[in-house]
Amino acid sequence: MAILLICGGASQGSVETDSMKGAMVALRVEPAILYIDECFNSTVCGPDSVCTNTPGAYTCMCQLGYEATQPDQQPSETNICIDIDECVKDATICGPDANCTNSIGSYICTCFPGYREVSGVGPRAKSVTVSSEGDGETGSVILGISDLLVSAMVQPGQNQTKTTVKSSTVDLSIETIGPGNNNGESPILSANGNTMQINLDSMAQNNNGSAAAAFMTLNGMESLLSHQYFETENRTEMNSDVITAILPLMNNTNLTEPVNFTIHHKKAVPESGLVTCVYWEDKTQETGAEEGSEKGGEKTKTMRWSVEGCWVAYTNENYTVCSCSHLSTFALILQIGEPPPENPFLEWLNRMCVMVGLFFFALAVLTFLLCSWNPKINHTARLHLCLSLGLSHLLLLWNDRYLEHKLACTVMAGLLHFLVVASFVWMSLEALQLYLLVRRLNKVQVIQKDGLPRLLLYLIGYGVPFVIVGISALVYSDGYGATEAGVCWLSQERNFNWALTGPVITILALNCILFLATLWSLRPTLANMKSDVSQSKDTRLIVFKILAQFVILGCTWILGFYQTNLFFQVLFIVLNSQQGTFLYIVHCLLNKEVREEYIKWLTCSFNKPKERGSVRDAPSVSEDLDKAEEQTNG
Repeated sequence: MAILLICGGASQGSVETDSMKGAMVALRVEPAILYIDECFNSTVCGPDSVCTNTPGAYTCMCQLGYEATQPDQQPSETNICIDIDECVKDATICGPDANCTNSIGSYICTCFPGYREVSGVGPRAKSVTVSSEGDGETGSVILGISDLLVSAMVQPGQNQTKTTVKSSTVDLSIETIGPGNNNGESPILSANGNTMQINLDSMAQNNNGSAAAAFMTLNGMESLLSHQYFETENRTEMNSDVITAILPLMNNTNLTEPVNFTIHHKKAVPESGLVTCVYWEDKTQETGAEEGSEKGGEKTKTMRWSVEGCWVAYTNENYTVCSCSHLSTFALILQIGEPPPENPFLEWLNRMCVMVGLFFFALAVLTFLLCSWNPKINHTARLHLCLSLGLSHLLLLWNDRYLEHKLACTVMAGLLHFLVVASFVWMSLEALQLYLLVRRLNKVQVIQKDGLPRLLLYLIGYGVPFVIVGISALVYSDGYGATEAGVCWLSQERNFNWALTGPVITILALNCILFLATLWSLRPTLANMKSDVSQSKDTRLIVFKILAQFVILGCTWILGFYQTNLFFQVLFIVLNSQQGTFLYIVHCLLNKEVREEYIKWLTCSFNKPKERGSVRDAPSVSEDLDKAEEQTNG
């Protein structure tokens, strides 16, 4: 029997017919259109399916937890829906710490012994898409809900327990201690590779013998609480997970000692980078309220990353240890300082001054090698100071040409390290020899030859820098090479640059002390001399020699600590690039014997005697001291 439903006009009716025996079909008739509801037949799609009627057709779909025998075809009476074994299809569907049991049309997850299910956390959490500026309000709400969930998992007054929750979105560790469980140890809680160390025993003493601590990370929270909420002039980026530490169900949450967090970096810290420990500050302040007024003021909500109460206890290329005097939500923010803009004037000034200094270095080296000197004067330290410092200046001019070649850049950086350290060692040896000479004069000793033995000078002058560079290369060979500054130099990673900075600072301090000690020892000697030196009216020349010796010994390199000011930058470039110039003037040009040698070379008459007084005599520092020694012995 079939049922025919005819709809049209203002009346409706039904007609029964036997034209379709053995079938039951419902027909809707509209003017000129006939629709057949195939879904009226409950078996048209087969068992465990859903039929959806559409104009002129119908669609069959399997119920949730089922799939068609032939998945590429629509379910039907012959292509029936069968149960899906979710436990086989997705082995991780229940998470890492649960068993999966398949059931008809569904599945059941059962936690392993020692674990329990926490509803509303993990894969059930709703995903949120935010911009790079973050969404602090949403993040704060999620943190508040998470704190409530964690507190619900803690039972007050219970014995010592450890609870761990791990999923694709949450990593949580909870540790509680009860009365009588205090063992004096500070437990370490971990979450996603990060750790927290807290003294629960001291907390329990102020909370009736019980205490609990929770440490948690929420995947993706760094996108909500982004680095944009940290106020700084530097460029910033998140460099860690966002971690949360709370003390659930505790009346007194004041820390008796700082808590240490070991937080792993998401990326290597660049040379210009600074890792900062921060916590999430979310507070509402009321402003503008008048005293005695019932009406409150305007409420201002503040959400930001703050550094108050947190500091970096230790950091390396892989992780940072943050110490904090309170508990909250924490993270590591990487501050990347923008390099100062290049100053074309300073670049030009540096190149010009270095080239002038190199010219006088070359003149000084030739003079020390070719001139006839008083056998009492030892120029070994001055000669090798010129060689080391001149070569280092020359290589610095060509440094940027090797950036594209890794091996050449590494060799260049290592060679520069050796030459710079050697230069400062020779400066220190020159300062030491000058001081020893003055001391001998004060003791009225006959000086056969000033200075230390040459072999000892060579061992110290080149042995010390060789040992420093050798140890540095063995400890961290990757520290030599191209840097972010665009030069072949020492990397700041792992504080490798201190392989140069440390020796330089030490030698600078030693040279300044030796220079002051030399001036103090020289004062009575110059005052007691009977020669024309002590009676000379040209005190400006003596002052110039003293100041020049200050530059020669490298004491002006201390200006490198004041490079934020243009004046000090210019002064640093001019003085330190002209060490060769001052050395040549004091020890060569102002030396009477050297001037006579120059005159012989220029006139090509080595045997013709020269008129005395034709060139004003201006003894060098060593010459002054030699004369002082002769008259002291006389």
